Amino acid sequence: MKSSRTKLLALPAAFVLGLALTGTANAHLDDGSGDGSHHQPDLHDPSAPLAERDAARSGVVSEGPPGQGTKNLDLVGRGKRLDPNSTTDVWAHDGFAYTGTFNSPCGGENGAGIWVWDTKNKTKPSLVDVIESETGSRSNDVKVATMNSGDILVHSNETCGQGGQGGFEIYNVDDPRNPVHLATQRIHEPNEVLRTEFGGVNRGVHNLYLFTQGDRDYVALATHGNAWFGSTQIHDITDPADPQFVSAWGPELLCQEDFCSDDPYNETDADVLVDTIVFWIQGNAQGPTPGFGNSLIRSVHDITVTNNGTQMYAAGWDAGLVLLDISDPANPEVTSVALDPENGSLDGEVNSHSVWPSEDGSIVVEGEEDFAAWVTVQPPGNLTFGEGDPAAPLPGTAVSTSAGDAFEASQIGNTGTVDADAIEVSSGPLAGTTYPAIELAGDQPKFGDTGAVNGDIVFIGRACDGDEIRNADAIADGGIAVARRGECTFRQKNFNAAAAGADAVVIANHLRDDTPWSGLRIWDYSDPQNPRLASTFDTVCSAAPEPIPQCDPMGTYSVHNVIVETTDDGRVKAYVSWYWDGMLVLDVTNPDNPVEVARFFDNSEEFLASNGDQPHDFWGVDKIPGEPWIYGSDRNGGLYIFKEKGTGPGRN
Repeated sequence: MKSSRTKLLALPAAFVLGLALTGTANAHLDDGSGDGSHHQPDLHDPSAPLAERDAARSGVVSEGPPGQGTKNLDLVGRGKRLDPNSTTDVWAHDGFAYTGTFNSPCGGENGAGIWVWDTKNKTKPSLVDVIESETGSRSNDVKVATMNSGDILVHSNETCGQGGQGGFEIYNVDDPRNPVHLATQRIHEPNEVLRTEFGGVNRGVHNLYLFTQGDRDYVALATHGNAWFGSTQIHDITDPADPQFVSAWGPELLCQEDFCSDDPYNETDADVLVDTIVFWIQGNAQGPTPGFGNSLIRSVHDITVTNNGTQMYAAGWDAGLVLLDISDPANPEVTSVALDPENGSLDGEVNSHSVWPSEDGSIVVEGEEDFAAWVTVQPPGNLTFGEGDPAAPLPGTAVSTSAGDAFEASQIGNTGTVDADAIEVSSGPLAGTTYPAIELAGDQPKFGDTGAVNGDIVFIGRACDGDEIRNADAIADGGIAVARRGECTFRQKNFNAAAAGADAVVIANHLRDDTPWSGLRIWDYSDPQNPRLASTFDTVCSAAPEPIPQCDPMGTYSVHNVIVETTDDGRVKAYVSWYWDGMLVLDVTNPDNPVEVARFFDNSEEFLASNGDQPHDFWGVDKIPGEPWIYGSDRNGGLYIFKEKGTGPGRN
């Protein structure tokens, strides 16, 4: 069969029925066009020292490279896109690579969409086209595979602005330089009551996977937090111009409590539907798979399908890693659930985000994504003011707990400027201080359109309905309002700050305990019905419970995506994009003893200058089996092509 592979991430807030709840080709060798003989595989293997250092440790915590540069990975080529926080996933197919787009810019302008790169010359990848995304939508994920109807590209649509559309797009890319649009497919709730009475339509798609069964072609997708039920769906694209819904599955089908529906997709009682939604998305403490840690979502984030098209691995966030039999795509059946929060996570989170099996399915590598780490110094990400009528009135950002503490201790008397990235205090008790910030998503005015906002910086308390606005006189004539997170929605805080007279609002985090980031879980699936957690793997920065000197306190050290390859000599290797920690290669042949055998990491001044003065921030990874090339996507810098040198000895 013609196969495909997958990745991806982000954590949209879950809103349920108005309740703001707390709390995804056959192997071929490169023809070497323009590459030269120096790209032939090296006989020397320089990975042994790194493997020995890992082996000497009592636990599997990678020290990684002690300084700048690489360990056994050469950066051979780049397709630059120097637009911070813009590039998402990467996919390689038949001499071309495809990269997606995140929030900045939002869809429909400034190069938003799928970037198509000619990678036949690995040292000089060239941009040949941009498949524009719809206005108001972002294209997080992209997959390409040779299917019965030809080379097919499918990319996700996920709302990132008012009026944006969800779903996915289908293109024929037999000629990647001239993609031909075939279809747009919208995604809706499978339950008719939710769809017709509660607005369960136009759901955003976060991740995709293409697979084939005989003469039938399919795309599996994950909505992750954008759907109440059926967060993964299967659509038949045998006729790519006329995609057809086949089936839906979600963790709500694991529900066993009295107030959960036995058949949520056909349930007609609205009260039962609401109870089930609250249970599964809010994360009550009861039930077979309750929510864990700070992010309590139980929704499929990412999927991977085996080469024969019969088994689906669904990374179900706090519902765990679910193996589904999809031999009959119309009737997915659960084979097993892999879930071990006590031993599988440093801080008790689950956050099953990405997954990839070995060729024979006996080893599965699962990535846990976590942005609730180092919360006292990090501004919180993935927050939104939501959407509605009227739109939220004020531009706004989020800042860390420590920044919020500073403004709460010095509530008036400061003046300064706020934009999408920072608050700069120019006068007053906090003069000369700059606090990093992150702009919230939603339908509010964006700083890119309004420009920076200047004025008095005033702490106004929680700013929830019924709360007294603190320092009301100081903000009445305009300025920058600082509101503490908690108790009510960010949207409510935005409206109340506007009513108090503010020109912009800053949400100050309120969490007090720093925790580690996240790493990998390596599972033994020798018995697919009873998976065993064999080991975990973390880097020094991802394992640190609080910022440490060797790690940037403002860095992102969560693991993100993973690809697993079984080599010709039977070794199993995981290729991992790890945000600021770089691009890693692990030998997981013995799942009980994973070892890092290669890494790219560079924080030198020369590299930063080449990357628009931004650190590398790796989101996506892809690799065509049998080739030495590794494709990486840097949120700040675009496309990277690495060459793996040699093969490490592994560890038994």
